[in-house]
This record gives sequence, structure tokens and C-alpha cells, in this order.
Amino acid sequence: MNTVNLTINGKQVTVPAGSTILDAARQLNIKIPTLCYWDKLGCGISNQPASCRICVVEVERRRNLAPACATPVMEGMVVHTNSQRALNARRTVLELMLSDHPQKCLTCAKNQDCELRMLAAEFGIEEVAFSGAKNRFEPDTSSEAIMRDLSKCVMCRRCETVCNKVQTVSALTGNGRGFSAKVGTASMIPLAETNCTFCGQCVNVCPVGAITGISYVKKVWAAINDPSKTVIVQTAPAVRVAVGQEFGFEPGTPVTGKMVAGLRALGFDKVFDTNFSADLTIMEEGTEIVERVKSGKNLPILTSCCPGWINFIEHNYPDLLHIPSSCKSPQQMFGAIAKSYYAEKIGVKPADLVVVSIMPCQAKKYEAARPEFSKDGVRDVDYVVTTRELCKMFREAGVNLANMDDDQFDSPLGQSSGAADIFGVTGGVLEAACRSVYYMLNGKNLEGDAINFRAVRGLDGIKEATVQIAPGKSINVAVCSGLGNARKVLDMVRKDPNRFQAIEIMACPGGCINGGGQPFLHGDTALLEKRMKGIYTEDEKKTLRLSHENTDIKALYAEFLGEPGSEKAHELLHTHYHSK
Repeated sequence: MNTVNLTINGKQVTVPAGSTILDAARQLNIKIPTLCYWDKLGCGISNQPASCRICVVEVERRRNLAPACATPVMEGMVVHTNSQRALNARRTVLELMLSDHPQKCLTCAKNQDCELRMLAAEFGIEEVAFSGAKNRFEPDTSSEAIMRDLSKCVMCRRCETVCNKVQTVSALTGNGRGFSAKVGTASMIPLAETNCTFCGQCVNVCPVGAITGISYVKKVWAAINDPSKTVIVQTAPAVRVAVGQEFGFEPGTPVTGKMVAGLRALGFDKVFDTNFSADLTIMEEGTEIVERVKSGKNLPILTSCCPGWINFIEHNYPDLLHIPSSCKSPQQMFGAIAKSYYAEKIGVKPADLVVVSIMPCQAKKYEAARPEFSKDGVRDVDYVVTTRELCKMFREAGVNLANMDDDQFDSPLGQSSGAADIFGVTGGVLEAACRSVYYMLNGKNLEGDAINFRAVRGLDGIKEATVQIAPGKSINVAVCSGLGNARKVLDMVRKDPNRFQAIEIMACPGGCINGGGQPFLHGDTALLEKRMKGIYTEDEKKTLRLSHENTDIKALYAEFLGEPGSEKAHELLHTHYHSK
């Protein structure tokens, strides 16, 4: 390996050829402030447009200051990161940014997580030094999921890079020049009119409040306090291993019981579990897999739990719309059952039953608003609240999960298996399905460690495996997370339709544990490993680990649906997709 020797602040360092000054400084534990730079986008892709100039340093024998994030090291280079010239330039750049930034920090959604505000504090900036013209844009709330406020855009281009290079959606691009330059949609059209999938990865990487989720928290509070409404809540599997870190728990710690207690303290009439409908999803989707594998038609079957991924295939692969499972996502299955079976059980009109979802995802807000998921003007899921927003609700109500005793989900929509828990990680839906497909084909359960399909586990973007679903019968499967990887896998399918028989796709890299509504990672991708471990811990500690053994699911079919794949099940639990 070729190496380069250089000196930074009087300290010598040797780094691989091709490294940047920032890389070399980090090896010496020398901090250089950054804003536009981000090396945790996933898939080995980093954002380094050198557009903000917060990281400028002085290099001897060079006339101009150099951006550390994008300047390659050279043999014998001598760098000063804290010279007066570099410090003055950084302060001036930051003060100019602040002069064109709305001074609304107290009411900004990124108030406690804003990197621009943190930089201002580190630099000791207590007042805006410059005044003059300011860019002003009307916030775009057209999508019902993601809000863009370009008045706050600092042109770091992180959102553009994650959208174009990691997710390969290309809904965002640079617009304008000079002072008015911002990252927006092509021709600055509303986000809802683009091919955006609402995955929310742009929200996760934006350093300021230029891109945020649209909040329905106020409407949820209003519903809770409306005596004419019965308000129930469902909680997604990935939420329980992420919410705790905001209340002092080790990241990845499952806090299921404390979360249930906290939700009850907020005033919800009943606290249910999306895991219940994840088990229901496996009953329907597993039946679909068995039918397709036996017939050899419409293969490979693609999982359909992720609305961001479904939006992606509708926009980009309309020729493959016949192969996704027709099953609704667990969120929407829950809403459909709640507004029919459960509403009937408790004697409440569907219009008076408010279903709230706690999700790790921004796309779930878009999904709940899709017109096919409402009946007679009544939505199956009324409001979606992200994990981050739930944490704010807890704080607003004075609920500290660390002080809560464990509580249990309510019945009959609260019992779930470990197979449902693993929906929160990439590979989990396919593994859960394989556990029940084996039973459907053989009439007996997998035993011992055979229940764990380890070949589909892990955070790799694309995983291929051959899994046994019956003695002497195996199928080829693929698991991918991140829409850029989804594109690669779907291109494989176009080229060779017989390569796989089943495929799981999740829009967010790593799956729902890295959803666009989860607590921010702040670049610490090791947190994903911890959340993944927490998910599998939840699965392994349960005595019930197979969806088809969930007694409440059995009762639902016996009392209401008939059998998996029945006419009633198709009416309530299945859907269809559209070319966009």
C-alpha cells in the first residue's frame, strides 16, 4: 500500500495515499469542524462537496486556504489547522451562513440536533454579525410525510447525495447559483409531484431543519382529549429497541414494557402491537409464497411491508408490479382489522375509532394517506407518529421511561411472536415467513436452531442464500436494504427472472432500525448493530416464535376472516399497486 507522510500542527503522520487532510487529522485526533462533509451515508459513499468551507486549513506554500474534507494529502505537506487565518475564515463563513438563516431555533424541529447551532456554540458566536438580504421560501408540505423548508438550507448537499447515490431515487438536485443556490426538486416542483419515496433518509442526514418529517402530534393530542373518540395505538417492532436511548438506556436495549406503560400514561385508550399484524402478515404472505412456489407463477415474490420500497417499484419498475406480494403492510393490516373486527367487538363506529401508529419511518405517513387505505372517507390509520416524535410526546407529558414499570399490551390485538419482532431488521420478514412456510408445507414446525435462518441476517446491503422450506425442497432468496441495492436486485430479476423465488426489500439501509423517523445516529453506525442485536434478543426470549402459533391470530381467523387467503382476508388485508 502506498503511503504519504505529512505534518499537521507540528505532528508527523503517515496515511494511505488518496487520504484527505481531514482523514489525516482524525488519525492524530485533531478536530477540524465540518458541516457539509458526511462519511456515514452508507454503501461506502460519503458527501464531500467542499461547499461550506467550515473545514478550511492553512497549507504551507499554498496561497489559498484548503478545504480539509476534499484536499488530498501530498508527500511532505505541512498543515496548520488552527492558524489565525484559518480560524478567522471559518468564523466569517459561519457568520455569513447565520446571516441567511432563519433565527427560529426555539421552534425548529432540529432544535436539539442542529449541527449549525452546535457550530455556532463551539465558535462562541452570540450575535449575527452581518445583515442584509435573506432567502425566503414557503415550506413544502405537499407530501403529508416530509416537509422541506429551503429557507433553512445551507447547501451542504447531504440530502442530494443520499437520495441520488445511496437510494438512487434522484428526487433532489441543486438549484440556482450563488446566494440563491439551494437543494430542491427539479424545477422546484412540490415534493409530492416527484418520484420521492418518502424514505426519510434525507431527513436523517440534513444537518439543520431544512428537511423534516411532517408532525401530526398536535392532532393526536387533540384526539386523545376528545371524549367522543376511542383512541388506540400500535407500535412497530423497531421502535422498542430505539426509543430507550433517548431516556438513558444503552442503545439497542428493548424497552417494550416501559414503552407500553408510557403510552398508557399519555392517555391512549388501548395500547396494541403492530407485531400482532406482523404475524397476520406472515399468515397471508406465507400462504401466498406457498401458492406461488407450488404453481411456479409470478416468481420471485417480493415482500410488500415497506411503503418506501413499494413507492420505488411503482415509479421505477412498473413492468414488475405483478410480483410483489399483494399483502398490505402490518401497519395497514392493523388499521383495517381495528376499524372492522375490533370496532365491531367494542361497539364503536369506525369513524369514532382513532388509530395511531408509532413508526420508525416517514414513509408510513405517506402510506397511511394513500387513498386505497380508506373506506367511505374513513382512513384505516389516522395518524402516524415517528419514534423521535414519540420521545417528544413523552417529554411533554413528563413521562420518563427509565422510571416506568413494565406493562403489557392489551388484547386482542397485542399478542405476537418472536417472528414478528424481527420485522424490524433487514432479513426479518423473509426469515419470519420461512419459519411459517415450512410448517404450511410440512405440517410440522422447525426445531432447535433450525428456526434461525442466519443466512439472511446481518447488515450487508445485499444477501443471497438458499434456504430449505421442506425436506428436499429449497428456494433461492435475496435480502436487500437501501433502495440503491433494491435497484441492483431488481435489475438481476429483469435479467434472470428465475434466479430467485423470494426477495425481501427494505428502503432504509439496515431496515426499520435505521428508519427515517428513528433517533438520530449522529454518524455512529455501531448503533445499528446494537439495535439489531436488541431485535434478535426480543425474538429469542419469547416462547412463542412462530406466527402461525399466535392464539389471537387463530381466533381472528376463526371468528372473522375464515382462513388465510379467504375472500374476506383479501378484502381487508390485500391491495394492489399502480404504475407511477
